[in-house]
Amino acid sequence: MTKLNIESVRRLLQLFDFKKLFVEELGWSNPPSNKIINETIKEVSFAGKPIAELSGAVVFEITTPNGDVPDPKQRQTIAKEIQKQHFENVLIFVDKDRKQSIWHWLKNQDKKMLSREHFFFRHQPGDGFIAKIASLVVDISEFDKEGNIAIAEVANRIKSALDIERVVKKFFRDYQTEYLVFLDLIEGIENEADRKWYASVILNRLMFIYFLQKKMFLDNGNTDYLNQKLEFSKNELGNNKYYEQFLYKLFFEGFAKQENQRSDETNKLLGKIKYLNGGLFLQHKIELKYQGKIKIPDEAFHNLFALFNRYSWTLNDTPGGADDEMNPDVLGYIFEKYINQKAFGAYYTRTEITEYLCEQTIYKLILDEVNDPEIDPEHLKKSGLDKFKSKRYDNIAELLLNLDAATCRKLIKGENAVLPNLRLLDPACGSGAFSSGSENAYQCLCCHIG
Repeated sequence: MTKLNIESVRRLLQLFDFKKLFVEELGWSNPPSNKIINETIKEVSFAGKPIAELSGAVVFEITTPNGDVPDPKQRQTIAKEIQKQHFENVLIFVDKDRKQSIWHWLKNQDKKMLSREHFFFRHQPGDGFIAKIASLVVDISEFDKEGNIAIAEVANRIKSALDIERVVKKFFRDYQTEYLVFLDLIEGIENEADRKWYASVILNRLMFIYFLQKKMFLDNGNTDYLNQKLEFSKNELGNNKYYEQFLYKLFFEGFAKQENQRSDETNKLLGKIKYLNGGLFLQHKIELKYQGKIKIPDEAFHNLFALFNRYSWTLNDTPGGADDEMNPDVLGYIFEKYINQKAFGAYYTRTEITEYLCEQTIYKLILDEVNDPEIDPEHLKKSGLDKFKSKRYDNIAELLLNLDAATCRKLIKGENAVLPNLRLLDPACGSGAFSSGSENAYQCLCCHIG
């Protein structure tokens, strides 16, 4: 798999230069200029400008005369019309200010056309979005002697990048099914309760690692680390060695030890892995109890990763990117579903509720400080914040999209800075969905200082 130049891709995304992104970084070709589309469908006028092509699959930028992004039904109507002319395509709807984009792809499922959409906003951190489009990159070595690549392969790449199911509850239903399959494949644990407990331990670890790899924290930005190491294990270590010879070292040496504390053999096997100072990758009491007896065949991980690969794994690219993608709170959701709720009083709080709580507390506090700073006008002018004083923001997304250096200084620098002095108590002590809102806000705002 060709690795992306992450900084270059991030820069082009921020510039909304999607043509250069596809042609210079993803390896696609320039399209013929005669494929520009100007249509009015069901009273919706739009222009489709081709920006890249690969073996007949075309990427279009879609704009409208008034500069607004069409609503969901209109986007699907436009997509169906373009599909009549170019069956394999990706549509990027862009607003007039080139600050918001919606990447659209149509999936044919059970004789129905389903829209798959992904949002990217200017000033969004974008790492989760980059992890998605990494599937679209092609290398010159992948072309045949005639300089072609099979359209079926291109279609599969588009599907891998954009065919994302993003509902936590649906994931949990699929997870339950896969959990039972995984459970039956564990050998060496006689006690059924212990086996169920250990299946949850392994699956929780692997889900956590999926978030890490999609954030490009593993092996120099490898977003498909676990899958690739599974294939490596089968080819180099032998069948059914993934659990005992790779995952065991990844868990208890890779994440549990500093790089200089690992053997050279382990570092070579694992690649560049960061030390994580946490209890998730210390040996569990089940592992200590059944030391050397537990075996899990490669088949169990093939099945599991097939499930994981159908979903978007992200660490909250706000605004827009978070949407209803599967975020780390899925771990809390699964944990709370699997324990005795009546006995422990643990219940999952839905995202819309935590979002409302954050809007009424964290975000409101920040906006109140930004919109009405209690600073002497003369001091405001001298400090360069007079321009900032005149601005008012209705929500956090608007603030993020219009950040400037003066606003950033007010938010995070100085004795009276807003964010460093913000304190929040979350008495629920759950999976941290509410209290993490302040941390997410802090990280999102800080990332624009540069």
